[in-house]
Amino acid sequence: MQKVYLDYNASTPLARRVIEKMKPYLEKGFGNPSSAHWSGLESKQAIEKARQQLAEMLGCDSEEIIFTSGGSESNNLAIRGIANKYSGGHIITSEIEHPAVMNVCKYLEKKDFSVSYLPVNKNGIIQIEELEKTIRPDTKLITIMLANNEIGTIQPISEVCQIAQKYNIPVHTDAAQAAGKIKLNVSELEADLLSIAGHKMYAPKGVGALYIRSGIEIEPILMGADHERGLRPGTENVLEIVGLGEAAALFRNNGEKFIDEQKQVKQAFWKKLKSELPSIELNGDFEMSLPNTLNIHFSGLNANTLLSAIPEIAASAGAACHADNIAPSHVLKAIGLSDQESMECIRFSVARKTTREDIKYASQRIIKTNKSLRIISQVKKEDPDASKIKLTQYTHGLGCACKLKPQNLEQIINKIDNIADPNIVTGIIDSEDAAVYKINNNTAIISSVDFFTPIVDDAFDFGRIAAANALSDIYAMGGTPLFALNIAAFPENRLPLSVLENIIEGAQAVAKEAGITILGGHTIEDNEPKFGLVVIGTINPKGVLTNNRAQPDDTIILTKPLGLGIQTTAVKRNLLEQTKQTSIIEIMTTLNKQAAEIISNYPVNSCTDVTGFGLLGHLNEILAASQLNAELYHKSIPIINGTQELVRQNVIPGGTRANLNYIQDKVEWSGLSETKKLILTDAQTSGGLLLTIPEKFSKEIVNRLHVSNCSEAAIIGRIKSNLSTKITIE
Repeated sequence: MQKVYLDYNASTPLARRVIEKMKPYLEKGFGNPSSAHWSGLESKQAIEKARQQLAEMLGCDSEEIIFTSGGSESNNLAIRGIANKYSGGHIITSEIEHPAVMNVCKYLEKKDFSVSYLPVNKNGIIQIEELEKTIRPDTKLITIMLANNEIGTIQPISEVCQIAQKYNIPVHTDAAQAAGKIKLNVSELEADLLSIAGHKMYAPKGVGALYIRSGIEIEPILMGADHERGLRPGTENVLEIVGLGEAAALFRNNGEKFIDEQKQVKQAFWKKLKSELPSIELNGDFEMSLPNTLNIHFSGLNANTLLSAIPEIAASAGAACHADNIAPSHVLKAIGLSDQESMECIRFSVARKTTREDIKYASQRIIKTNKSLRIISQVKKEDPDASKIKLTQYTHGLGCACKLKPQNLEQIINKIDNIADPNIVTGIIDSEDAAVYKINNNTAIISSVDFFTPIVDDAFDFGRIAAANALSDIYAMGGTPLFALNIAAFPENRLPLSVLENIIEGAQAVAKEAGITILGGHTIEDNEPKFGLVVIGTINPKGVLTNNRAQPDDTIILTKPLGLGIQTTAVKRNLLEQTKQTSIIEIMTTLNKQAAEIISNYPVNSCTDVTGFGLLGHLNEILAASQLNAELYHKSIPIINGTQELVRQNVIPGGTRANLNYIQDKVEWSGLSETKKLILTDAQTSGGLLLTIPEKFSKEIVNRLHVSNCSEAAIIGRIKSNLSTKITIE
């Protein structure tokens, strides 16, 4: 399968000449540039040569260049360097800045600064007249990006600077996305400060620069020695600075050629796509934009879904810095797109290495896939064999990781009024897994519904997992399932109906194992496949296992290992070998039936199952309902092999990050690493039971679980009543 990289706004490769110039400094550039001997002098000379090369590209004096670790540091140094001179004041920026500017401004708003965020027009360009109206007597800085990283729009920085000069206000521009793509001359721009990122212009990652016009004074934001004119302490990264300098020289000598080539490729790409897909729309301004950037709105089609169906094409749905986040882009919202519309947009960015063949292949795949996602006849004709379809490529998210963020769900639930019905045993208000309704003193109905998007590629396995997950809610509360109903959303214009048949067959197989029948259900047509069950069962109202009965000194037990959300994300990204896929499918399709039968013989005080909110999220529900705290033994918590390595590779579902953000302040982490935090909050699908039980029964119950189908069941903590935080991890 041919692979085409069209995400050069996220990062560029090292240019061949850059690599060659850097190679000698892998050995000879070890001397400290601040040392007076020959080795230090050799390093210092290399840095000064690179400084001169960058200055020549920008049309400035070399003494006006400060080397940094990248664009983010340059932006921080520029903005905070000006702000630190004052005790407060006013800053003007735009609504479409990169987070490396936007978040600095938000930080300063907490430090006695006020910030005005200029709106942009539908093409993403600020209005100069609005800028001048926004200036105040206490305005200390204007910071407007030169070129936007998502839609490529180029701002009228020269006009901004001319207005600012009338009021003696310094101007900073984030040129991280512009440098190496368009000609830059600071004398023509008249900017006072300009940020550059090496990895956006064929230089290494981890190096950047800040241009500071002579006469502009800023305060350092790091304390140390007097490197880089005392503004950026720390021994200089000679190797990467050499690379940045050579990248600047390469563009200075070949810039017009590079720009023209990229314009032609961009134009050919857009022309081909638009001719075959007339409904698509361009975001931004085709002419007043970077020569390599196209941001396209595929109306009615989720961008992540489209990209998942063409994994060989590397592009970005939204800002590349937020690949794990499927929230709408603030840039696209600023130009007038709705949340839904912004989720239908893809950024393609070409480069010097992008060939006509690359564009031909990519456009053909995009056009074909776009049409196949919309037209039933093409799908059935081209791929009638459901077994060959990879379901995870037809959805933007995976399983229970697609749940609403816990903080958002909590906000909704808190607004639901309690229903005054004496027969209600428990339900949504109690954050329980299922609803229990009393029929008489000995019998109650227990009911739950659960459905989600594909968690694995095989349709039959997806149905099995969805069924096991839905049944788990009944088992977790001590109920006995009676029957179930299918609930299915299916893109019949994208997938053959045989796929849905396989999903349902998988669900029936697990239902048979559970001893129940699926009696019917409901289906709707949807852009993404989704499947689950409504499960109805019975339970003795006096024997309901709830969240709110944990007792001090109870032992906490978990019956399945963690890491399912991370592992299945690796499946979606084609990073998990088949044997490991088989292993996690086995975990997810293992019913919690046997575990529930075992624990029913013991005085369990509280119980739930671990799904979309992760271990800590579901434990927090028990603790909040019981008004207690807990102590966890992180070394005892079972984790699927290889999970930590995947987290270190940034294989993390968005739902897991949302869980961590929600629970962060409720936990005393005791120095736990970010990797382990993410695993403890990983969004599970068809996870294990989480229960609390008096200590004297804990070892016996775990031993019995081990000889059943819960070989990794473990004692993972203890309920406490005297801790300062909800959860303490030791």
